[in-house]
Amino acid sequence: MENPLTPEVLADPVALTRALVDIESVSLNEKAIADCVEEVLRGVPHLTTFRHGNTVMARTDLGRATRVVLAGHLDTVPLNDNFPSTMRGDLMYGCGTSDMKSGVAFALHLAVTLPDPRYDVTYFFYEAEEIESKYNGLTLVGQAHPQWLQADFAVLLEPTYGIVEAGCQGTMRAIVTTHGERAHAARSWHGVNAIHGAGGVLDRLRSYEARRVTIDGCDYREGLNAVRITGGVAGNVIPDRCEIEINYRYAPDRDPAAAEAHLREVFAGFDLEVTDAAAGAAPGLDAPPAQEFLAAVGAAPIGKLGWTDVARFAAMGIPALNFGPGDPNLAHHKDEHVELTKIRDGAATLHRWLASA
Repeated sequence: MENPLTPEVLADPVALTRALVDIESVSLNEKAIADCVEEVLRGVPHLTTFRHGNTVMARTDLGRATRVVLAGHLDTVPLNDNFPSTMRGDLMYGCGTSDMKSGVAFALHLAVTLPDPRYDVTYFFYEAEEIESKYNGLTLVGQAHPQWLQADFAVLLEPTYGIVEAGCQGTMRAIVTTHGERAHAARSWHGVNAIHGAGGVLDRLRSYEARRVTIDGCDYREGLNAVRITGGVAGNVIPDRCEIEINYRYAPDRDPAAAEAHLREVFAGFDLEVTDAAAGAAPGLDAPPAQEFLAAVGAAPIGKLGWTDVARFAAMGIPALNFGPGDPNLAHHKDEHVELTKIRDGAATLHRWLASA
């Protein structure tokens, strides 16, 4: 395939977004887009470029006192009759327009066009963010080349609609199980219906009042919800087991241990097994590069409602935040789109922040 990321395209963040969207890159199929990005970056004299799997990293080495990261994932969710891209006035439609090839375009545009940034910059274009963590490019780089991730501050170019979304929520999944005793449905009084017993779990969820937590001026609204119920043996058998899958999104003032303790308190008396957990990230707004970035944006930050890879950097002691042109409410939708003005304005903001004084 001839590389569509030509010099003319790389010079225009809008054209670059569309070119990236039109390279299909559903999770685990990022080779073609990674090849194109790598070819571009290896031709840039002020960058040193490395690749691990389908993750491409490029960095400046200008001897600056501070290093920052700009990171964006190359993969998308599966296509849904929204490929290739289409234009409708000031809107660009297509899979990945919002989440997050418009953000990737920011990083790639700056990597090519900004040879003398005020900080040293590491650019990450990574694979498999939309699926299990074991495939995530940042996870794999952290295992194989942890030194690549070292920095003083990081920006994840996730969709935020042009404002700063600081930190992120933690996330936890758990299974609450109710038990019963099997019996013939015609003589149900000889058994105990485990599905009926799930009513107590659902009652606690219905009456649950989620916390709202403010950290460094950023509000985080928690959520505790049932997302799946499994039970039943056959159409004529009283079930002896029912499983309710719970999803808990918690503010970053709690770690996974505290989150689990809270779930066990809420569901006291029921069997509970945690099946997945990821810590959140504090806002990280005190770092000098973050303060300068907020000044460039010119708007107050808000808390990130959701989990992003800022948590990976926070776990390494690197403050990080989210900033991108896409609307997070459109991520993964069939009619996913991005506003062209948001792309242009966001690219200008990042340039103001990174350009040498």
